[in-house]
Amino acid sequence: MGWCSGKSLFGVLPFYFSFLCCLMVGNPAVCAAGDPLLLTGQDLRLGQVESVARGRKVVLDSEALHRMEASHELLMAYAAAGRPVYGLTVGVGLNKDKAVFKAGGKLTDGILKRSREFNRSALRAHAAGAGPDMTKELVRAAMVIRLNTMLLGRTGAQPKVARLYADFLNAGITPVVPSQGSVGEADITLAPHVGLVMLGEWQADFDGERMTGKKALEKAGLTVLDPIGKDALAILSTNAFSAAKGVLAVLKAERLLKTVPLVLGLSLEGLNGNMAPFTHEAAELRPFPGNVESAAAIRKALAGSYLWQPYPKRPLQDPLSYRTAGVVLGSALHALKQAREMLRIQINASDDNPAVLEGMDMASMPQQYVLQTAAGQGAVLPTANFEPLPFVLALEQLSLALCHVSRGSALRTIKLSDPHFTGLSRFLAPNDVSITFGAIQKPVVAINTSVRQLANPVSPDGLPVAGDIEDTSTNALLVAARLDDLVAKVYTVMGLELLHAAQAVDLRRRGNPDLALGDETEKLLISYRGQVPFVDADRPLTPDIRKSTDFLESLR
Repeated sequence: MGWCSGKSLFGVLPFYFSFLCCLMVGNPAVCAAGDPLLLTGQDLRLGQVESVARGRKVVLDSEALHRMEASHELLMAYAAAGRPVYGLTVGVGLNKDKAVFKAGGKLTDGILKRSREFNRSALRAHAAGAGPDMTKELVRAAMVIRLNTMLLGRTGAQPKVARLYADFLNAGITPVVPSQGSVGEADITLAPHVGLVMLGEWQADFDGERMTGKKALEKAGLTVLDPIGKDALAILSTNAFSAAKGVLAVLKAERLLKTVPLVLGLSLEGLNGNMAPFTHEAAELRPFPGNVESAAAIRKALAGSYLWQPYPKRPLQDPLSYRTAGVVLGSALHALKQAREMLRIQINASDDNPAVLEGMDMASMPQQYVLQTAAGQGAVLPTANFEPLPFVLALEQLSLALCHVSRGSALRTIKLSDPHFTGLSRFLAPNDVSITFGAIQKPVVAINTSVRQLANPVSPDGLPVAGDIEDTSTNALLVAARLDDLVAKVYTVMGLELLHAAQAVDLRRRGNPDLALGDETEKLLISYRGQVPFVDADRPLTPDIRKSTDFLESLR
């Protein structure tokens, strides 16, 4: 089996040694499937979101488009019947008491014109973001998520809207979207920028240039959207951008956690550590979710290591940052699994308010929302599905778990410089005149402190808006962005542990050149030494820290 094939290692994590493939080619995207992705609205996976973010094209399921057509027809019949519908016949937010139009059984040309005007106004007025522009990858990830959830057929939007999302992804049109301004109850100030480009307005990146939406559509041979009904609300009222940021951050965290058994394993070998806490027997005594899997991964990384054999001066008990590392990793894996599951549900479910329901039993529904049409019964039902708290809390839990991973790594790094624990030279110096790692503990502590700050929950923070009717929020996008920043910093903390672990192992091998490392930790050390050489004399360590971080981020 080739390195890129991806064996299963433990639970939600693929076999981490596939990193060698992507390390050699220098581009992790080459391992992603290149065939167009079929979107059905029901089975999108996190990894597929990332593949589209990186350029993969999409195709739309025909049955899903039929669902969209049926729900759009039901919505317009609902409007013609004079039923009040949020974002269709009345305004949104505090303006829910303002009529957009009133139909007396028929949608006249005048009413349709007013609906189109309202849709354009809604997209323009809600486009109110701030801060730097989002990356192309993040905007593409958000578009494929919103497109997929739209294909469930609960928005009431025209199929044309879904086709334009797909056209944008396939042609490479990326609307310019600011990165700040969402309070986390649907990204209603950010998502409209995509709709503006569909109208031929605003700006987009296309063919390596930034241009007007109109020019991008013309160059791609696409026609503008003529929005009607609930098209605007379907475009702007979505958590797709927060979910997209969460998906990309979680996948980044997943890759980080794949490196932990390797770095920890080499660190244990540098310490001359005790393997007893990572045995199957020890882990099975308290089988919390993730614990057995994490212990197995650590043992696998250290298969064949000298640590499994008696060795002089090995302590009976290691510092807690070593002994509990399997439990900490197991807890992080469990949090990762929960975050993945919450996001999987989010990107395959409707977060629309109101939701258009057709093709189902309406008997238990409040009958004020039910409408009988020639095609059968249907309803336009108010919901609270714009509330993203389930996946937001999962992201915050993952951030907190990764904070513990970071702290453990920082503590182990400090221990490796202490001869009381290692029996090696102070600060892992190669000789009596070198300072070596005497000052490097300060960035370890500083960066870990930043991780701790980013792990603080922010989902309960916020202020009431929209005339006090929108009085709660989750800061979903901020939570996801903080997780993304946190993961980047933990990579640096672990890179510093790797720098110390490699130095400690090389020093230990000076006294015993035949010292056996684990099968996987040996491969890790060889690859790492190709990037960061042994510190045989004092030198600026800033490049080594950067290279260590980059090295870990390149592992797949």
